[in-house]
Amino acid sequence: MTAEDRAWAADFEPCDICDLCGEVVGDDDLLGALVPDSSAVYGTDPALDGKRVLTACTVDHLAVLVEQYRARPFVAEELWAAKVRRAVAEVAPPVPLSLLAKLSGISEQEALRGIYWHNARAREWRARYGGADRACRGD
Repeated sequence: MTAEDRAWAADFEPCDICDLCGEVVGDDDLLGALVPDSSAVYGTDPALDGKRVLTACTVDHLAVLVEQYRARPFVAEELWAAKVRRAVAEVAPPVPLSLLAKLSGISEQEALRGIYWHNARAREWRARYGGADRACRGD
């Protein structure tokens, strides 16, 4: 970061936005919760995988957000698929399942179930919206 960048950043108070309404909230007033979410994976901290950080401007908004995530099913295969996807991005193919599992921090069985889950979602998407070739061509 340059001196100019630091000077520019110093003019701003740390803040975030409410995940429900989008209101900008200063750090001193920001409320947060950590909820289970099988779609949440993090490139910088895999220990947080499967957990979503929620931010809110009021207790009522935080309660609504927590309830929304409580109602959402936690699908382990979704989490494993995301872990595999992150690992695949780090190595050149072909990647043996044993290495993929090791890089993902999950078992070979979990990696395989994650792959199957991902492929099933991809087939559902193609059935609903058309093949990948059509989408890529812009037809």
